[in-house]
Parts: sequence; C-alpha cells; structure tokens
Amino acid sequence: MTDSAHTTLERLRAIDWSDDSASFDHANSRALLMREYLRRSALWARAYGAERSWPFFDVAEHVGAELQTPPDVAAEAEDVLAGLAPTSLKRTCRAALRWAALCEARDDALADLPDPYEPLLLMLERGGGYFLLEYLDLNGAMIRLGDVESNASATPFLTLAPATLDALDAEGEITYYAKVSEGSPRHKPRGIVRRRIDEGQTYDEALTRHLRWESTECLKLYDLGHSEVDHVKITEIEAAAFIESVMTKFRGSS
Repeated sequence: MTDSAHTTLERLRAIDWSDDSASFDHANSRALLMREYLRRSALWARAYGAERSWPFFDVAEHVGAELQTPPDVAAEAEDVLAGLAPTSLKRTCRAALRWAALCEARDDALADLPDPYEPLLLMLERGGGYFLLEYLDLNGAMIRLGDVESNASATPFLTLAPATLDALDAEGEITYYAKVSEGSPRHKPRGIVRRRIDEGQTYDEALTRHLRWESTECLKLYDLGHSEVDHVKITEIEAAAFIESVMTKFRGSS
C-alpha cells in the first residue's frame, strides 16, 4: 500500500457520512469547497478533452491510465464506500485514491494544474457527501452545477486551511465588508466585518486579533455617516483570503 493512497483511504474511512449536523454547521465552507472542486475538475477535463466525463470523473485515467489503485487499497475502499450514494460519489472517491497513487509514482502528474481532489476531500470531511438532482444538494447548501466553461473560468478558492474554513461557517445570510482607506486598499484592507441576518435578527461582527468574530457597531456607524473608513462589500473568497492572512500573521507572531 502506498503512503499517499493509504493516507487518502484513512481520510475517507474517518468521515461520518451520516452526520447531518456537521453538514449544516459547515454549509458555507462546503459550498465553497465544492465550487472549487468543480473549477479544478473543469480545468482537468478541458486539458485532457474529457468534458463529457465532467464533473465527477477519474482524472488519473486520462493522465496515467497505466497506473491503477493498489489492489489492497481498492479492496479496503470498497468496504469504506459500501452503501454510499450517489454512484458519482463512490466513483470520485475511488478516483481520489487512484490519483494519490499516481502522484506518488509520477512527479509530473500535476503539471501546471491544481490538485483536483483536495477540495472535494475537505468538503467530505466537513459533513459527508452530496446528492445530484437539478442542483448539487450538499445537505445544508445547494449550488448550481453549471458547465465546464463556466466552472473553469470561476474565481479560484485557494485558502483551504481548516481554521479559515471554520471562520467562514456561521448561520444566516452573510455579507462581508472590507474596511478600506488610503494605504489600505480592498485587496489589503484594515480589517473585515460581516453582517449576518438569521431568523430576522441582524448581527454585525468583526474579525478581531483574537481570531474570532466579535460584535461590532462599526457598520451601523458607517451607515449613519459617522465613520471615515469606507466599508466595501467583498466576496466570500476575498474574505477568506484576508482571514487566512490574519491567522497566519498572528499565529506566526504568537
């Protein structure tokens, strides 16, 4: 058993596929991770002429068809995946195992493209699988599947650290704002805040140096014209990049 394939198998074995509460608790990060998987798999499908197989397909079959998953890993995987649905979920988990074995055997497997399966594995670890109907149902979030081209051109979501993903997860509808001013542009703001609307209640929170979200009045003051710092609406992906930079900075200095 190769080390990489074994590690991937153990990650799959550790997933609680029936933990519905985890999928709801991590709905935001799981949606972002699935979108990133769709983007990466679209890039691979386009690069190898596998558009008809996208999105849940075996990348290794197109990159190095001669290499198969080690038999002992494949056999154990079938026990782990028994009873899972849909079929595409089991197919993609098997593909992740084969991909791990391929990457260990060939240094050139990745070429200039990102690891296709890491976002999907992280998503599975944060609340189990999915169902594919008219939408991708992640049991807590629903996203459109789209097509190869729309996903290949999507904005990359590259901040995959667990602490960053945790910081994105919260109940309610969330809007993020960057605090910008002269010398602190949108891509490197002074800070970020979020407004959560949950069951009719509004919560304004700022990410503090304690690396947690805490209640703040700055958005209300800005709305009333009492702040000289602009608050610019940003995307979840932009917020994630800032969160990860802050966490890296403060943990590195602690």
